Amino acid sequence: MTASKVTIETLRAMKTRGEKIAALTAYDFPMTRLLDEVGLPLILVGDSLGMVVLGYPDTTQVTMAEMEHHVRAVARAKPRALVVADLPYHSYQTADDAVKNAQSLVAAGAEAVKAEGGAEILPPVRAIIAAGIPFLGHLGMLPHHVLEQGGYHVKGKIETEHKALLADADALARAGAFAIVPELVTPPVAKELTQRVPIPTIGIGAGPDCDGQILVTPDLLGMLPWFSLRHVKPKLNAAEQMRTVVREWKESIVKR
Repeated sequence: MTASKVTIETLRAMKTRGEKIAALTAYDFPMTRLLDEVGLPLILVGDSLGMVVLGYPDTTQVTMAEMEHHVRAVARAKPRALVVADLPYHSYQTADDAVKNAQSLVAAGAEAVKAEGGAEILPPVRAIIAAGIPFLGHLGMLPHHVLEQGGYHVKGKIETEHKALLADADALARAGAFAIVPELVTPPVAKELTQRVPIPTIGIGAGPDCDGQILVTPDLLGMLPWFSLRHVKPKLNAAEQMRTVVREWKESIVKR
């Protein structure tokens, strides 16, 4: 990786070279600075902030105002990484809404936007790209549909899902998406999808064969001990370390 600003062309070149793309989420200034100092090429201001920052039960309650607030905080770090922001639930139901809300996120500091879905959201996707805003696709398990689907389920296990995922990936690539996030897609299908499309795939819970991986940073750092996820094993027990430090500090104050 070089010291120059990461662009969508950078990510495309990484796929061509077979260089894996490591991406994480950030929602505030200090975490963005830390992640950028490590040299990550992509930072996502995910609507996962609804659960890991704001305490919502899922992402469907996150608003545009909340997304803009956190995008501004991330952008103030002036990261070298490409900053992508999620379009929140019901913010891209029409092409006009999609463009207006994508432009709002860009005005807040995002350099690209992400939305969930394939063929069913092509008109909004095409409108966003036509407006000059880079677009990151998201296929597989779609958190915005968690309520009607009754939870988080792995996709691609049955042939109809397999075919639909490939067709949606083809459609997003043809529409001009610069990359796709396959979430909770069976590893064989994620591998096939990765080999099939000319744009990078950045998987989460989709096996090792995507062009890259993305995780929710608090999950990676073990900051949410109240939740257990099958697709990520924390690399740090930050929650317990934080409790220990605060407990020791508290005791030092009490004993004075």
